[in-house]
Amino acid sequence: MLELFYQGGALFMGLLTLIFIAMISVTVVQVLRITRGQVSGLENISRQLTYTRSIGLFAFIVGLLGQLIGLFSAFKAIELKLVDVSPALLAGGFKVSMIPTMYGLIIYVIALALWLGLSAWLQKD
Repeated sequence: MLELFYQGGALFMGLLTLIFIAMISVTVVQVLRITRGQVSGLENISRQLTYTRSIGLFAFIVGLLGQLIGLFSAFKAIELKLVDVSPALLAGGFKVSMIPTMYGLIIYVIALALWLGLSAWLQKD
């Protein structure tokens, strides 16, 4: 797992990890505020929970940005003939460029699951 982290690029993977930690922290704080009764009104509570979903979407967008920057750099090197490119090398580079996108998508799916679960929990109460 750590190997995928380094293959995906320490900058974007580290940034995505920080976003993931922030998303979990915001969700925990919101749940604590709701259970302690510090937030009133279903509409206000629902708005507070959308922060989780929004942070997850931001992670997905950052992952896509990481992939696009990686692909742009690779294609620029190919265009300038800085590297000799075989199909296997191109496929391997494309595979590695998808790692931040997949990580961002996983974070987004977790955020959606948390948001849906907490929304259902609030509707039940």
